[in-house]
Amino acid sequence: MLEKYQPADIELAAQQRWQQTAAARAVEDTSRPKYYCLSMFPYPSGKLHMGHVRNYTIGDVLARFHTLQGYNVLQPMGWDAFGMPAENAAIQNKVPPAQWTYANIEYMKGQLQRLGFAIDWEREVATCKPDYYRWEQWLFTRLFEKGLIYKRLGTVNWDPIDQTVLANEQVIDGRGWRSGALIEKREIPMYYMKITAYADELLAALDDLPGWPEQVRLMQKNWIGKSTGVRFAFPYELDGKADKLWVFTTRADTIMGVTFVAVAAEHPLATYAAAKNPEIAAFVEECKKGGVAEADIATMEKKGVPTGIFVTHPLTGEQVEVWIGNYVLMGYGDGAVMAVPAHDERDFAFAKKYDLAIKPVVAVAGHEFSTDAWQESYADKANGVCVNSGKYDGLDYAAAVDAIAADLAAKGLGEKKVQFRLRDWGISRQRYWGCPIPIIHCDCCGDVPVPDAQLPVVLPENVVVDGAGSPLARMPEFYETTCPKCGKPAKRETDTMDTFVESSWYFLRYCCADNDQAMVDARVAYWCQGGIDQYIGGIEHAILHLLYSRFWTKLMRDVGLFDDFPAGARLDEPFANLLTQGMVVAPTYYREEADGKKQWINPADVDLECDARGRPVAATLRADGQPVVIGGTEKMSKSKNNGVDPQALIDQYGADTARLFIMFASPPDQSLEWSDAGVEGAFRFLKRLWKIVFDHSSEGSVAAYVPGQPGELSPALKAFRRQLHLAIGKIADDYGRRKQFNTAIAAVMELLNAYGKLNDNDPLARAVRQEALEAVAVLLWPIVPHIGEELYATLKPGCAISDAGWPKVDEAALAQDEIELMLQVNGKLRGSLRVPAGADRAAIEAATLASDTVQKHLAGQAPKKLIVVPGRLVNIVV
Repeated sequence: MLEKYQPADIELAAQQRWQQTAAARAVEDTSRPKYYCLSMFPYPSGKLHMGHVRNYTIGDVLARFHTLQGYNVLQPMGWDAFGMPAENAAIQNKVPPAQWTYANIEYMKGQLQRLGFAIDWEREVATCKPDYYRWEQWLFTRLFEKGLIYKRLGTVNWDPIDQTVLANEQVIDGRGWRSGALIEKREIPMYYMKITAYADELLAALDDLPGWPEQVRLMQKNWIGKSTGVRFAFPYELDGKADKLWVFTTRADTIMGVTFVAVAAEHPLATYAAAKNPEIAAFVEECKKGGVAEADIATMEKKGVPTGIFVTHPLTGEQVEVWIGNYVLMGYGDGAVMAVPAHDERDFAFAKKYDLAIKPVVAVAGHEFSTDAWQESYADKANGVCVNSGKYDGLDYAAAVDAIAADLAAKGLGEKKVQFRLRDWGISRQRYWGCPIPIIHCDCCGDVPVPDAQLPVVLPENVVVDGAGSPLARMPEFYETTCPKCGKPAKRETDTMDTFVESSWYFLRYCCADNDQAMVDARVAYWCQGGIDQYIGGIEHAILHLLYSRFWTKLMRDVGLFDDFPAGARLDEPFANLLTQGMVVAPTYYREEADGKKQWINPADVDLECDARGRPVAATLRADGQPVVIGGTEKMSKSKNNGVDPQALIDQYGADTARLFIMFASPPDQSLEWSDAGVEGAFRFLKRLWKIVFDHSSEGSVAAYVPGQPGELSPALKAFRRQLHLAIGKIADDYGRRKQFNTAIAAVMELLNAYGKLNDNDPLARAVRQEALEAVAVLLWPIVPHIGEELYATLKPGCAISDAGWPKVDEAALAQDEIELMLQVNGKLRGSLRVPAGADRAAIEAATLASDTVQKHLAGQAPKKLIVVPGRLVNIVV
């Protein structure tokens, strides 16, 4: 063992050894309990960022801890490799997305290996490879034949300059992110997955996931959005033809207060009105500009125009005018809403803007209604009763809904209905870098799924994209084909799948990545029985990715892919336990330029001036010595230039220091604030640990202390061994149940502080020291595996730390001959008292009164009261 800690050499040697011995390779073994530890796979963007390092370090700590606990551990890794960012980068760099992606995968894989993660690389998958996406194409054809995937018109963001569909995040202030063109809403044919058919099951099963954070379950419940209401119709007649305008409401009790109806710009009534009125047509076109995201709709200015079309109120027979509203989405419900301005805040504002009638039909005791300004009580359904509602007057919410629904049903104009906010999943993308949709369009046979024998439909990789639509649509060599049914010339689908599809089942493919005959096999049953044991990822994936993964697993189940699994191994839910790690945040600094834009400056280039409490009060740019503005602490990002390069950190301090700091700085589910001083502190701790082991081992080898060996331990050694075995139990709980790694590290630090205070150095004391250092190496190995392995090898030559097992708690060491009680006089701490561990109340009182500290405060008086809190304190009231 070298005297000086040299992380680069130690870590390189350890990683080479792990690679040569396939130390992280996982093999199915029914003789041991399994533990499938999975972190969300990364998008190969070019370099790891600190969020990646945190995510994968958490997973590695849990994987290594369970290895020590005797579990058969699987920790795989792959690449979420398709998607829009690769196209954007390819356009900028003028290279094919495939070339850019594969180069990034190679570099980032090297970074992950350099961090020492115990990953089974033999199971690596990249979603952009045909041997992966072949199987989702295969499943697509089954789901299409079952009607769980279907085709219909869908509203999208259309960039008229780039001639392409944009994702919501690519629409900035109503314009295309690249072209700057005003975005249009267009209806184009798209493929949808029928996730709404599983809405009830997806919602109900959330209650069976106790290992998920309550926050995430609530977010999914709200996204699914189950609501019970009434779907009813407003009859109308146009051009001599009778028809019905359908709406859904959860506030049927307010139906008597409807003063207008609003429809989406794409609704047939809007189209009819626009054909007859140029002003309405212009408004409809205006509505088609801008994004289609709900968030955009919620925050934009609400606008509308009257159509001149009237529908009939189903209960009163009154005529109600139809308006076109820019806030109504055709894709939600029937593309129309009843408007009750008196009891809906959005309708209230709209009615005030356009001077429409506001009719209150629900009254809340103690609250007067006024049209001057909106009041929260107007929407209070729990405490209101119907007024101005004819036969329904005096009814509360539930009774009014029942009565109104019954009357509508009697007229054949409505019924009670359960509705979901969740909409079917549109998976078509008019982009190149994605999994081709396996459909062939034939003029004679219609849409025909690609036969199994012709799968995969391979995406050509040597393609340079220019951003103007999908190049696949301009490649006859790709889309020209023959119909599998009739043999006539046909055209291959040029849309690709949403990349959420690839990430919805990758965790199952890890189990059988080498199977070229089936999508899944019995190894999935072994590793995923009861669900993946631990899933780790960012809270930003709490809704869509996790929801789609749950849905996709149920689809695979219902297609029969798990039918041959042993009893009890069929999957219903993919993830048994979920940990959502917090963000990595860092300070920001900037200068404001003449045009008002901010030039963000990396914290590494800034010198700080701090006050007496260490708080920054001024900052200057190191390069020119001129001031910079101190911004807030925000998530590390390229846009704010406040990221820290993990590679630079590893090169300077080593991977173990990076891992130790990341785990010590904050509990995993909370934000982690970056601190250069904290990194330095982590490095100093590892150097100190190295020196302690070096000094101990330099005195010669010694066997670890075992209970019962000859000799009597001194009180100090007994106390130290008690602290050691308390720490072993506590850290096991920190790793396993609590997943609070910072407190585990703190317990080791306290133990080493106590170690440094030991004065004994006889053979028995050295044996206790050996016991403690062996345990420390193992306790820290999940977090700092390179130095942990090296220290253990020094302490126990020829023994592998991965085979050591978790240290066993010596229950006898936890027993105490004496306990320490705090001494209080009139509630104020005045000292402490040591008494035999088994002392009864009378013995404690006697020892307390004999104490010099107590005698001093009593000054010869008898105490008025003596209070004993067993195991904790004694309080004397004078």
